[in-house]
Amino acid sequence: MNDELFAIEDITVALATRLMEEKGMDMIEALDAIYNSDTFAKVVDKSTGLMCQSDAYIYDYLNHEIETGKMG
Repeated sequence: MNDELFAIEDITVALATRLMEEKGMDMIEALDAIYNSDTFAKVVDKSTGLMCQSDAYIYDYLNHEIETGKMG
């Protein structure tokens, strides 16, 4: 597995865990919210550099998107 895939998987696990803990989502709901978000699309797009940010930083974007329907 290359470093980028590992980073994406690690970020996904961290985001899903926070969504389950803070928003009461089950795992399927959390993963669905992540994989269908503009935030995740930006994470996997190397040109944005979002993949290199902390899980907390990325979660703030995802949470804003979930709450407002728009990426922060």
